[in-house]
Amino acid sequence: MPRYFLQLAYKGAQFHGWQKQKNAGSVQECIEDALSTICRETIEIVGAGRTDTGVHAKEMVAHFDLDKAVGDEDQFIYQLNNIVGAEIAIHSLKKVKEEAHARFDATGRTYHYHLLKSKDPFLKELAYHHYKALDFFNMNKAAEALLGKQDFSSFSRSNTQTKTNLCTIEFARWVEKDDQWVFEIKADRFLRNMVRAIVGTLIEIGEGKRAIEEMKEVIKRMDRSAAGVSAPAHGLYLQKIDYPESIYL
Repeated sequence: MPRYFLQLAYKGAQFHGWQKQKNAGSVQECIEDALSTICRETIEIVGAGRTDTGVHAKEMVAHFDLDKAVGDEDQFIYQLNNIVGAEIAIHSLKKVKEEAHARFDATGRTYHYHLLKSKDPFLKELAYHHYKALDFFNMNKAAEALLGKQDFSSFSRSNTQTKTNLCTIEFARWVEKDDQWVFEIKADRFLRNMVRAIVGTLIEIGEGKRAIEEMKEVIKRMDRSAAGVSAPAHGLYLQKIDYPESIYL
């Protein structure tokens, strides 16, 4: 049975997150309905992860199986894009090995969080405007404490089903880009609400409410109440997902 990786992007403002749920529109449900219509069979997809309500994705990957191989892949993508609507864009379709898995085979994930320097009504659903001045030098110094393999329970939503809260962060930094500050973070895996909780804590450091050194203590506590309030969802983007070349056919 052929398996495919679907690469896509979406604006999260109109969806109640990635994951399919009762009585609420999700990205997963929208794509599954479109695939089922085109393929004339019930299609279920498995995403590389799940994003919360209002969170965006510049790159999401999902896998699905078909009874027979896709013929014209460009035509298939064209048909999908016509059905899924304006808030979702299908970028590519790649055939992979039968055992390839969009979630478990991912070797790295990168998220970006966008902070506006000034209020912009045209970006109100796409970036967060924090009205107080922030010290990004201190925020970057504090972010250094995040690097490496550590238990990030302090930045995780409680009562999740994960077996471990250990993650290895490769980089975490604030970068100035035109009229925005962007927090870039890459890790082998992320916990539920992790990036937004980290950003919220760094914002408190940037405001001077916390000292730079407090970030290490927050991590050591392994307690969500030790960290700051989560930053709003609409500034967060799943930016990139890495896979080994060996899974592709």
